[in-house]
Amino acid sequence: MSAITCTRRIEFDAAHRLCEHEGKCKYLHGHRYALEATFAADGLDALGRVVDFAVIKEKLAGWIGTHWDHNTILCEKDRPLGDAIAAKTGQKIFYLADNPTAENMAGYIFATVCPQLFAGLNIRCTHVRLYETPNCFVEATGNR
Repeated sequence: MSAITCTRRIEFDAAHRLCEHEGKCKYLHGHRYALEATFAADGLDALGRVVDFAVIKEKLAGWIGTHWDHNTILCEKDRPLGDAIAAKTGQKIFYLADNPTAENMAGYIFATVCPQLFAGLNIRCTHVRLYETPNCFVEATGNR
């Protein structure tokens, strides 16, 4: 039997900057991100699905909407900037341990967010693709 997976695409807007970047990305700027998360299960459910797409939307798109969409994503060492933004705008800043590169963001979704959100369900995230621009993307995959 062949492996069957399902993928949901989630788009969001966010600002970030990369500390110590050698070019323009050292400045605060924004992107229209697109996240594609792929899931697999040991078998299909009674209706013949890996998972209802609505479940992925509710859980993962809900998390993205709460934490990253229309937000600023910074690394921990950039807290002074984040504190200044939060003080001026009232916005809650999302901090990653490392620079918010597309690679680190995709890895965080894959290794941290999805396992927490989908714990207890008979599915696992097998692949995350994050587009930072329409022409550039990164992927996080692996066996968990």
